[in-house]
Amino acid sequence: MPKTAATPPQLAADPSRWKALVFIALAQLMVVLDATIVNIALPSAQTDLGISDGNRQWVITAYALAFGGLLLFGGRIADKWGRKNAFVVGLIGFALASALGGAANGEAMMLGARALQGAFGALLAPAALSLLAVMFTDAKERAKAFGIYGAIAGGGGAVGLILGGVLTEYLNWRWTFFVNIPFAIVAAVGAWMVIREAAGSRNRAPLDIPGVVLSTLGLVSLVYGFTRAESAGWSDALTVGMFIASAVLLAAFVFVESKVKSPLLPLRVLLERNRGGVYLSLGLAVISMFGLFLFLTYYLQVVKGYSPVMTGFAFLPMIAGMITGSTQIGARLMTRVAPRLLMGPGFLLAATGMLLLTQLEVGSSYPALILPAQLLLGLGMGTAFMPAMSLATHGVDPADAGVASAMVNTSQQVGGAIGTALLNTIAASATTAYLTDHAAEAATGGATAKLIQAQAMVEGYSSAIWWAVGILVASAAIALTFITTGRPGAGGPVASGSGSAEDSEFKVPVIAH
Repeated sequence: MPKTAATPPQLAADPSRWKALVFIALAQLMVVLDATIVNIALPSAQTDLGISDGNRQWVITAYALAFGGLLLFGGRIADKWGRKNAFVVGLIGFALASALGGAANGEAMMLGARALQGAFGALLAPAALSLLAVMFTDAKERAKAFGIYGAIAGGGGAVGLILGGVLTEYLNWRWTFFVNIPFAIVAAVGAWMVIREAAGSRNRAPLDIPGVVLSTLGLVSLVYGFTRAESAGWSDALTVGMFIASAVLLAAFVFVESKVKSPLLPLRVLLERNRGGVYLSLGLAVISMFGLFLFLTYYLQVVKGYSPVMTGFAFLPMIAGMITGSTQIGARLMTRVAPRLLMGPGFLLAATGMLLLTQLEVGSSYPALILPAQLLLGLGMGTAFMPAMSLATHGVDPADAGVASAMVNTSQQVGGAIGTALLNTIAASATTAYLTDHAAEAATGGATAKLIQAQAMVEGYSSAIWWAVGILVASAAIALTFITTGRPGAGGPVASGSGSAEDSEFKVPVIAH
């Protein structure tokens, strides 16, 4: 039987915490931008390496499957082995895998490198977030640190589009891999020199092997199911089979975790009301954001004729909005208002920006429509991401910080896979319907046919973006409903795994081992 809820002791502030933040932020930027930087380089890499159209998607999928499937395992390894050790090994491994990808001489070598990148990323990402969680204990300092982290987590993907465009256009696609190496070396050396872990913060419990196997296979099946649905369709036998297998495996995982003595993912981490609300609302928000990156990239390049570099720079307003929302709004207000009063309105503001983009037309003006929409999206998501990242790990037992951090990354990874597949399917269906309705006009050929094709694409994007609006509104509703903790120092009820307690310092009650 678990003991009664207890407030974790306040750890002394780490004197090197701000130096450590620089290297943690650098590593996070590398992982996040890698998710999009390769998209820009993919056409060139495919041609050079002779990758078939059918296997092209595996350059993205191999990374996503390894990263998404191994995140919980990576988080628990960080708890058990030490977050600093996991962080540095993850960085070194990511750099070596990136070097392998940049030097790839064929399809097999490229796909193997991408899978290795994903595996080491799954070790690195939760270690980075959990280091922040245990190093920054003061509410105001924590707000600033997570403001920076949230801005990178939200805007790093757009940075990847810019960097990928510049490197591909002016150097070579291989540099989209090689660029990770200096990032990783600087972050690893710096982290090794300045990060000091608190004594007694490791989880020495034996590793839950059944939990590792079930969670990895279940998450891989889920991510692959959504990835396959995008290309093969939702009714494809293998797609349906992946979803069924995922449901069975993850249900078995939850059952095992409720029975074993030292679970991979203690259910107290997942079922605490506030953290559960963060994981769910964040995952839904990422669905809409990943779909938007995809559609805006295609709209700007295919419909408007932007170059890869121009397309990347066209995303700058969103990055600026995210940085402002995270560091100037979220970080400044997090110590003054309850997290749900930042997350809920933040998601609604982002939904307003998304709503503007439902008005996209072939001839839409970038300054008049796309730029203000991106600013609203960035401000809203930056404001919401910042308290979400902090609350997802705040107050958790230090021995569980890694796996709690892994759940944040898992919700984002699964959300990204769902967003790309779901919204792309909706867009494709709307585009096909438009072309069917205008088949006679398209048959005339020439400029008219090209215009109809462009209008059909934009019609598809607009239809999918409407869904993205609804998803963001749902994120806001979940944040406002599930997240009940009050602002620091204000006091407020918090639900825990075994009851509730007064949250006088924005701490989620922790069940003692």
